Amino acid sequence: MSKGSARGEIDAVSAAVLAISRHREMRDVLQTIVTSARELVGARYAALGVSDDHGGFAQFVVDGVSDEQWKRIGPLPRQHGILAAMLQEAAPQRLADVRTDPRFGGWPGAHPELADFLGVPIMDGDGVLGALFLANEECPDPHKGCAFTDDDEALLRTLAAHAAIALTNARLYERSRELTIAGERARIAHELHDAVSQKLFSLRLTVQAAAALVDRDPDRAKGELKEVARLAAEAADELRAVVVELRPAALDEDGLVAALRTQVQVLDRAHTARVAFTAHSVRALPSAQEEALLRVAQEALHNALRHADAHTVDVLLEGRGGGAVLRVRDDGRGFEPTAVRRAGRHLGLVSMRDRAAGAGGRLTVDSAPGRGTVVEMEVPGG
Repeated sequence: MSKGSARGEIDAVSAAVLAISRHREMRDVLQTIVTSARELVGARYAALGVSDDHGGFAQFVVDGVSDEQWKRIGPLPRQHGILAAMLQEAAPQRLADVRTDPRFGGWPGAHPELADFLGVPIMDGDGVLGALFLANEECPDPHKGCAFTDDDEALLRTLAAHAAIALTNARLYERSRELTIAGERARIAHELHDAVSQKLFSLRLTVQAAAALVDRDPDRAKGELKEVARLAAEAADELRAVVVELRPAALDEDGLVAALRTQVQVLDRAHTARVAFTAHSVRALPSAQEEALLRVAQEALHNALRHADAHTVDVLLEGRGGGAVLRVRDDGRGFEPTAVRRAGRHLGLVSMRDRAAGAGGRLTVDSAPGRGTVVEMEVPGG
């Protein structure tokens, strides 16, 4: 191998590793690994299977096969033949023609015809996370035949080692998201109890007072009934706000700008405060960054409308250097951030900072008693 070609191969592997590490969503990680492997080695087909420990695959991602062809192939494969050997024996498999191997068990009618085969396990210590497969080496002279080489196998081993780290990180990220969702559900349940339940309890007592006064003091009864109307309206506002937080924003379908705009419009209707949204030059971002920006915006809006007694809240989202900046500014009572930390009350600041850091961004909070609060989150470009 020449020095120039070696340098080019190192650069190609480095680019692939960077592309893999850039993603956190499991499906994105798997697809990037498969595409990188196929392009680096120069194969017609590539696939990656993650075992479900029940005789099948929890996930199976392919490259080189069209979506229509993949649909015609049918359900995910079971662990048999070469696929089972990859996961059970945890050893590389390099075959001149997979169809002549005694373990070969055929494939569905719509499946592409495979010949030369190369597969390596994706290991986490002694455990097997999955397996990476390549088939049909692309060769410059088909008449001379072609097959995967020792160099191809070494290259795929290197990629599989990095894939193991990326898969582990993706699983940890998904677990973190599950815990975050559980925490948010607990917080919303707490809000329901503290806000709506207390309003309804006050409403019940006021109705009882009005009923007792109807005959002996009609004027006071009218006053109590006005209080009933006020409490009912507040309870409805609180309930609408909680429902907004429970309702999943349509990030996948509508994108971040539309999801934020809808959220702000609903909150503007549900609260007496004016809530406004502005967006400038925002490009599509990785899904993890868009979700983090949305959740930070929701937390900042929650604080402004529930705790700060703000009259005006302005939400701004603008593109910056391939990334984006979110700014939520309110004219509420404000607070002293250091005093909040000393008192153990974080108003969601820890959660917001964790979300920003998890998306590769940063969060700043500028506030002081009597002059409102500005929450700003910036994420870099891809």
